[in-house]
Amino acid sequence: MEEAKRLVLLLLQVLIVLVGIQCSVAGQSSLNSGAERIALLDLRSSLGIRSRDWPIKSEPCRDWVGIQCKNGRVTGINVSGFRRTRSGRLNPGFSIDSLSNFTFLESFNASGFALPGSIPYWVGLRLGSLQVLDLRSSSVSGPIPDSLGNLARLSALYLGNNKLVGNVPDSLGRLVQLSVLDLSSNLLTGLIPDDFALLTNLSRLDLSENYLAGLIPPSLGNFSRLQCLNLSDNSFTGSIPVELGNISQLVELSLTKNALSGSLPVELKGLRNLQRMEVGDNELEGRLPDGLFSRLNQLKVVVLSGNKFDGALPGALWSLPNLQILDVSGNNFTGEVSSSVGSNNHASSSFFNLSNNQFYGTLTSSFRNSTSIDLSGNYIQGKVPDGSPNSVMLELNCLQDVSNQRSSGDCRWFYDARGLTFDNFGVQGPTQPPQTESVSKKSKIWIYILVGILGGIGFITIWILMIFLVLRKCNRTIGNQRGGANVGPVPEGDSSAVPKDSTSSASVTGEPFKYEQLLSITGRFNETNLIKHGHSGDLFRGIMEGGITVVIKKVNVHSLKRESYEVELELFRKCSHTRLVPLLGHCLENENDKLLVYKYMPNGNLADSLHRVTNSEDDGLTSLDWITRLKIAIGAAEGLAYLHHECNPPLVHRDVQASSILLDDQFEVRLGSLSEVRVQEGDSHQNVVTRFLRKTKSFGSEPSTSGSSTTTCSYDVYCFGKVLLELVTGKLGISKSDDAVTKEWLENTLASISIYDKELVSKIIDPSLIVDEDLLEEVWAMAIVARSCLNPKPSKRPPMKYILKALENPLKVVREDSYSSGRLRTTSSRRSWSAAVFGSWRHSSENASAFGQTNRDGTGGLKLPGRVGSHGSGRIDHSSSNKRMCNEIFPEPLEMEDMEEEGEH
Repeated sequence: MEEAKRLVLLLLQVLIVLVGIQCSVAGQSSLNSGAERIALLDLRSSLGIRSRDWPIKSEPCRDWVGIQCKNGRVTGINVSGFRRTRSGRLNPGFSIDSLSNFTFLESFNASGFALPGSIPYWVGLRLGSLQVLDLRSSSVSGPIPDSLGNLARLSALYLGNNKLVGNVPDSLGRLVQLSVLDLSSNLLTGLIPDDFALLTNLSRLDLSENYLAGLIPPSLGNFSRLQCLNLSDNSFTGSIPVELGNISQLVELSLTKNALSGSLPVELKGLRNLQRMEVGDNELEGRLPDGLFSRLNQLKVVVLSGNKFDGALPGALWSLPNLQILDVSGNNFTGEVSSSVGSNNHASSSFFNLSNNQFYGTLTSSFRNSTSIDLSGNYIQGKVPDGSPNSVMLELNCLQDVSNQRSSGDCRWFYDARGLTFDNFGVQGPTQPPQTESVSKKSKIWIYILVGILGGIGFITIWILMIFLVLRKCNRTIGNQRGGANVGPVPEGDSSAVPKDSTSSASVTGEPFKYEQLLSITGRFNETNLIKHGHSGDLFRGIMEGGITVVIKKVNVHSLKRESYEVELELFRKCSHTRLVPLLGHCLENENDKLLVYKYMPNGNLADSLHRVTNSEDDGLTSLDWITRLKIAIGAAEGLAYLHHECNPPLVHRDVQASSILLDDQFEVRLGSLSEVRVQEGDSHQNVVTRFLRKTKSFGSEPSTSGSSTTTCSYDVYCFGKVLLELVTGKLGISKSDDAVTKEWLENTLASISIYDKELVSKIIDPSLIVDEDLLEEVWAMAIVARSCLNPKPSKRPPMKYILKALENPLKVVREDSYSSGRLRTTSSRRSWSAAVFGSWRHSSENASAFGQTNRDGTGGLKLPGRVGSHGSGRIDHSSSNKRMCNEIFPEPLEMEDMEEEGEH
């Protein structure tokens, strides 16, 4: 009986616990506050949160992503990484007024979510329960409001990678509970506030990449719990405070890229837990105290490069047991290299950079056990021990039987100045290294041979060209029938259009990267770092050491053509222009994946930036202004003009669209998608680029709806015309599509572009553009140029260099040059509008030339009497043939004039 009672009591207790848990779960999964529910719906609308993340008919506490509740109240909101709705993307802003209704809110995380605008002042007044505020990489601008100092419970404040300006508020010193303060990568100025001395609970302080100045406050030494201190890339001056040695818990110290002076304090030996010390690129000097590094046994990374340190390298530094990276390059260190290198017993993954110092002496046999090490730019002599690793860089030393060494005079001067013996590269007498003399003699012999060979080849080439020109002159009519504007001979004059520095492949294709290095900075090509799937490879974002963002293109040779990366490398080796996307380096060591490393473009591409709201709240612009659009059009035209007219033979981009027009932080254009570049079809000239770009059948012509082959410059012109229409109308996707819908849109749009009627273009202009009368004429002019590019006949499209000239002088397209008042052209002069801008680029029917052909003076088409280039003031013959020639560029004026004449009759 007693057992039955105990069992019943036990069951009752279990039931009570279950009911309590159920009630607790119910409280957690439902929102009890009606005001907070309305506030969430308002926030959902103002931020443009998609219904898949915050479904309107579902319970927010249970079903909304990133919403945390406690006791039926919202305590956490996380929209980090969310994608906005279409309307939200078109009108983003710091629209979080509804947030003030969440009186129990402890955490708000919007990192990576665009909130362009200033932080509202009320945030520091109404969110008293806030413990974590994360606005990293959210496009936040303006000053940091003083009111944030009222958030007494705040433990983490992340405002890094934005556009914040002004001084760091003193009021932040009142946040005594703060553990993490990240203000990095902004535009902050002034000093570190004295009140920061009160933030004794800080474990991480990151003020890097700003414009902060003055002295580093000694009070930072009171941060006993600090583990990371990053003040790099600012303008701090003075010496490193010795008080920093009191931060016993410090793991990472970074003071690089400032203007610090003085010596490295020996008092830093108190940093027993320090694993990373970076003080490079300053003006520090003197000798390194040996006692400093004898105590810092946890150090893994030491960067002292770009200073003025001298004397010997402390043995304790080289002997640190956990050392992985040591960079002391660009200093005045000296001493025998064997005393340092010989004691190396670190892991094979270590890297040491001792380059550009004054180390001397010889390499001992223990050097064979060295890890990756850079000893270039020193004065080491003797022979390299047999079996030494290939991962050692020894350029610009005084070594025997090693290429690219210093001269004997330089080496002798160094050793004599120190009273040391120089081995003179192993030979007697003050002579140059024997290998250098041998190479010099052989070079002279080869020069004589090459001069003879090249002279003979040149003589034969001249005869062949003369015969070719004679034959072509006899067959001009046949040449016109074969395509006129698409195929032709090599332009007269200098045939070498490749820039002088383009022969240096190393400088153009960048440096070789290690596969493991690129694997690391992309998180092993994690999906979170994926920018997009490109047609020639996947693009990933990577952060290099030092915080530099790069873009890595991963080309899988099994799923993509091998030529997709080979073409780009060959192009960068032979061609160089500021309008091409900078290639920083490459990695070809992996069998399956080939990697190309590009400079990161902060503003993405034109397709992404055209409708990106500005940070100005006064004008309410939701898209790029007209001045920026015209700047982008001119920049893209410059890049294409280089490929078409300065490269010999002409190169065709073949992928001109808004997504291939990349934009840097100043909206300067860099052309991307260069894996599709090919030599223009039908060009008879051959050089290294030509042979490479024609080596497979896949590089041949392809059909195109533009009325020409995709491997002709006129195809690029056609595609560029669609880009210009995107800039005028604001309609995206036109340049990347050729479907029936796009064709219909083009027909309707082109009907609103007339040289006779400026107001007609207002029907198609982007409604978000704010333009006055003068700017409207520029928009009108760009529309006219776009229509000439979209001529269905390839031979009637203007060359890119004249398109560039028209965009640089848009008012000349629609105004009469001879009128100082600048009023619009009259009907009688409209026929010659294109000749005034594009120049007489087409010959008469009796003397038609190939697309892109130029005269010796660099101007295109016929050289008319009294005309200089294409903007001369001399007489122009307006004969019937010339009228027809101008009419071929843009046929509308004559047609419109005929219609007007019919109306008069």
